[in-house]
Amino acid sequence: MLHAVIMAGGSGTRFWPASTKDRPKQLLPLAGERTMIQSTVARLGEMIPPERVMIVTNERLVEPIAAQLPELPRASILGEPARRDTAPCIGLAAIQLQQSDPEAIMAVMPADHVISPDESFQQAIQQAADLIAESPQRIVTFGIRPSHPAENFGYVERGEKLAGENKSGAYQVKSFREKPDRATAEQYLASGDYYWNAGIFVWKAAHIMDELSAYEPELFAHLQRIAAATGTDEYSVVLRREFTAIDGKSIDYAVMERANDVVVIEAPFQWDDLGTWQSMARLRGTDEVGNTVVAPRHVGLNTSGSIISADGDHLIATVGVKDLIIVQVDNVTLVANKHDEESIREVVKQLNERGWSDYL
Repeated sequence: MLHAVIMAGGSGTRFWPASTKDRPKQLLPLAGERTMIQSTVARLGEMIPPERVMIVTNERLVEPIAAQLPELPRASILGEPARRDTAPCIGLAAIQLQQSDPEAIMAVMPADHVISPDESFQQAIQQAADLIAESPQRIVTFGIRPSHPAENFGYVERGEKLAGENKSGAYQVKSFREKPDRATAEQYLASGDYYWNAGIFVWKAAHIMDELSAYEPELFAHLQRIAAATGTDEYSVVLRREFTAIDGKSIDYAVMERANDVVVIEAPFQWDDLGTWQSMARLRGTDEVGNTVVAPRHVGLNTSGSIISADGDHLIATVGVKDLIIVQVDNVTLVANKHDEESIREVVKQLNERGWSDYL
């Protein structure tokens, strides 16, 4: 059967101060009335019912996520005892799925993407699942046709088109490329053979474990010890010991860039990864002078190209500013050049170093 695995362990530091360790961006209603993780689950519709949806997150977020998703069985929300990137996260989910469904097909997706329409997303996932059913050793990923030469996304280079029915928009993957510089991104865009890597995958649970065994034997050994303890009184102790001992690695490095039969489907849906404050401008739109204002009370004079967000009745007044990110949350105010928003991570790092964790 087809199962959904939603990765929800990120900290969302680039969305600080709205995103914090106890309420990261996947738990925030950044794209509408629903929170990001609620939207991700709702997007699955009737194609994958709640009993076949699994969330993998930081153990600290298990209860907040359970509160936001009461329709999910409590056992479907897995808590990681440490952050170890996406390969261990996916392996942990595959272990659990194989226990209940040895033939499980996993649709793996992040909790913080903005995708529409839901129907096109569901059709694409079903197409991928059909490709896996046809060839169980296959891995399917999704590519987003680039609209501009983005430097902050990884890329997928497509090869030959797959022949046959139910293979519209499906290609063999020729290569995966890391985040490029501007000139290289422009070349990718001009060629027409490169997609943004959406970070959404479909495969058999058994096959991804075989791939981890082949390419990451040490990681696989830790996962096997966790699997052996599943359902026993020792599970919690073994999980903490073995998972914490894993050398974290992304699934891209661990498997995707090494696997043989990888297919990319050109996504028929609209997609945004909502990775930074600037993405709010794409999502919410801008006014006639380029401002994106998500605040109930704002007065701006000679203000342009800025992203302004505030909570409650807090008033933000701006005079003579351009290209800023201004965010007010509780007792924190961020003012940043929007062209240097990657440095927000450095702010978070310095707050940690100063012991000011109350602001994180």
